[in-house]
Amino acid sequence: MVLFGTIVNGLAIVMGAWLGVKIKGFSASMQETVMKAIGLAVIVLGFTMALEGQQFLIVILSLAIGAVIGERFQLEGKLNHVGAMMENRMKKYGGDGRFAEGFVAATLLFVVGAMAIIGALDSGFRQDHSVLLTKSMLDGFSSIVFAAAMGIGVMFSAIPVVLYQGSIALMATWIIQIIPEALLDAMIAEITAVGGIMIMAIGLNLLGIEKIRVANLLPGIVIAVLFVMMIEWWPL
Repeated sequence: MVLFGTIVNGLAIVMGAWLGVKIKGFSASMQETVMKAIGLAVIVLGFTMALEGQQFLIVILSLAIGAVIGERFQLEGKLNHVGAMMENRMKKYGGDGRFAEGFVAATLLFVVGAMAIIGALDSGFRQDHSVLLTKSMLDGFSSIVFAAAMGIGVMFSAIPVVLYQGSIALMATWIIQIIPEALLDAMIAEITAVGGIMIMAIGLNLLGIEKIRVANLLPGIVIAVLFVMMIEWWPL
């Protein structure tokens, strides 16, 4: 089953978030400390991913151009708007005004990263779900902590995760056939580096150090892929 790993990943997020929401005894000070601890861990994760890139100029240009496109189309605002609409429909479940924040932060964290891409490709091409099953455990645990501090919005991050990874898994055979393995590896390396910097930005947001509109940087991932393809086809 091509989508087995993706479905398990989505269920892990839902169940983890449900458990997190049910956790009692989280005072405001405890929530603040937990979120700062998560923020620090997320920054370290992002930094590790950022080092995977082989062409740092590609990373810089991708983020800069991606930011221009993202700001032009206000992607962060649109994503927050989706979260706000969900929050209005879910108020009866005890929303605390952080629904959109939890939805956006969890979505970006669970979607941006090499495991999502590599795992989905393995699921689609080789029916090997081991990477996504490992990601499921990590995402499930993270969603418990996130939801305990940020509410039920984290649960709904499972929707874009399933759509994103499921699409890659279903297109995996086509992707492998048209993209040489060496080029695909180079793309994944630069996507990981760009995504790592975005994840670092999420960590800074969680720490309250700076408010970075991370979703507006998302086009940078596509730009990184285009730059890698350009270098491959028209080497300097």
